[in-house]
Formats: sequence, structure tokens, C-alpha cells
Amino acid sequence: MKRLQQFWNEHPVLSNWAVLSVGMVVILYFSARHVGFEPTQWAALVGATVGLAGLCAWIINWE
Repeated sequence: MKRLQQFWNEHPVLSNWAVLSVGMVVILYFSARHVGFEPTQWAALVGATVGLAGLCAWIINWE
């Protein structure tokens, strides 16, 4: 747990990015699980979602 806290304090943007990415991908999955996407479409959506989470984390940390 100490290691996780240390990483969180040393890399706040990466930590926010990771947390946001996981949360947003989970929401994406539950929102679109019955749509019938192909694996490549899922990969594109997950990639776009992770990229968006990175942009959000970067914007959140503007001071």
C-alpha cells in the first residue's frame, strides 16, 4: 500500500489517468455490451476512451 501511495504522490497525472481509464472503460462496457460490436470495434472504442481519459487527467491537473 505504501508503494501505491508513493506512486500516487510522485505521478498524479498518471494515477488519475489510470483510475479514469478503468472507470470509463467499465462504463463503456456496461453501456454498450448488447450492441454487438466486433473485437476491432471494441479495441478502437477502448483506445479512444483511454485517450480521452488521458486528456481529462491532463486538463484536471492544470493549475
